[in-house]
Amino acid sequence: MIKLKIGSIPDDKPVKLAVELPANVHRDLLAYAEVLARDTGQAVTDPSKLVAPMLARFMATDRAFTKTRRKTHIEGEG
Repeated sequence: MIKLKIGSIPDDKPVKLAVELPANVHRDLLAYAEVLARDTGQAVTDPSKLVAPMLARFMATDRAFTKTRRKTHIEGEG
């Protein structure tokens, strides 16, 4: 089994956001959706649903961002 960075897509109330993607990023997003569907058995009918978990994973693993966010959050409480 392949260990992808994101797992199943949670069913959550979305906030609409419009973005433009370069064609090569869109092709990669479609390919990622195919691999995820094969790996999890969960068909991804709308590849745009992958964007939010990918961004969340990216931000969660960005050490500089989490450090700054934690510091800002702590300073904001004082």
